[in-house]
Amino acid sequence: MKRRLTLELAAAAGLLLTSAGLAAQTGEPLRVGIITELSGASADSGRQGRQVLELFMKQHGDTVAGRKVEILYRDAPGASPELARRAAQELISREKVDFIGGFGFTPNAIAVAPVVTAAKKPMIIMNTAATSVITTLSPYVMRMSFTLPQVTQPLAEWAAKNGIKTVYTIVTDFGPGTDAEKMFVKTFEAHGGKVIGSVRTPLANPQFGPFLQRARDEKPDAIFAFNPGGDQAVQFVKAYAERGLAKDGIKLLTTGDIVDDAFLNKMGDAALGLISSHHYSTAHDSPENKAFVAAYREAYGAKERTSFYGVGSWDGMSAIYEVARRTNGSFTGEEAMKILCGLKLTSPRGPISFDEHCDIVQNVYIRRVEKRDGELYNVEFATFPAVKDPGKAAK
Repeated sequence: MKRRLTLELAAAAGLLLTSAGLAAQTGEPLRVGIITELSGASADSGRQGRQVLELFMKQHGDTVAGRKVEILYRDAPGASPELARRAAQELISREKVDFIGGFGFTPNAIAVAPVVTAAKKPMIIMNTAATSVITTLSPYVMRMSFTLPQVTQPLAEWAAKNGIKTVYTIVTDFGPGTDAEKMFVKTFEAHGGKVIGSVRTPLANPQFGPFLQRARDEKPDAIFAFNPGGDQAVQFVKAYAERGLAKDGIKLLTTGDIVDDAFLNKMGDAALGLISSHHYSTAHDSPENKAFVAAYREAYGAKERTSFYGVGSWDGMSAIYEVARRTNGSFTGEEAMKILCGLKLTSPRGPISFDEHCDIVQNVYIRRVEKRDGELYNVEFATFPAVKDPGKAAK
């Protein structure tokens, strides 16, 4: 009878242990699956995110709550939703990851949402400006990055209140571009401005000169522009200068994607004076950001810069470590999401928290490109505090 009672008690105890609890007790690794761009046109962004994740572990240790942290990378170059979905399935079923993170393209994040829902695994969107509804598609998705409506609305409001009466819009013809355009137009006109023309450029191999000339002919006070950034943004800003729009007094307003800190110096003096809005700048003046930037340069080179891609990865890993610490390494997907959605962190970008949809709430800064010590920086001069994503309310 004594043996039987012992067996029954052991069985009862076993029922109370979750798989995560067993993993923590047996010292199994805490595994994080990262789906990002390791090849293709956006490989530089994926490389930057990977470097920041490795830097975070170097700064904070590769063990948390008694569990060794392992990061498993999967390549999803460009918008490749089917590839991203298969990668997530393999990471969850075969590699037994505890978290899914990364993402530089919205379609990839959307494709993975049903996978993490079925598996009850927390998913952290670290980089992409995924569509406003992404966090409503699954109770297991949180956004650590930003949305284009979130950073565009403050820019449009600022423009209308600072002497810009007419605007011509030039955006890339895909989801993020149209999201940005719709929010800018809606907000700018609500504050008394007028949009006098618009054009959408192709996603692949655009020739910006003719589009900019069309805008110049309309003589607006400013152009609002969005494109995916990187080398395409460098080409756009140089074409803006070559066509003489700045000399005509036509201002250029953009989201921070175009003036990505990692590419800004490649634009040269053509970018000087450009006004943008975003949630992070390498030049952000805070102790946390100064330490972040200094650590990145020490690790990867004095001329190296991280950008909003890097800060999203840094904060995503901060959130994962916080879940592990608060649960002593043992958690279910539901428990992890409850902690994630209730987080309030002091990030290199400033204070961040999360709304009822587990969507990020953060400061948005209006910045001007200036030269300091021979380098270009996005220097913040106005702040819109604690901005929620306005896209859901706009639908």
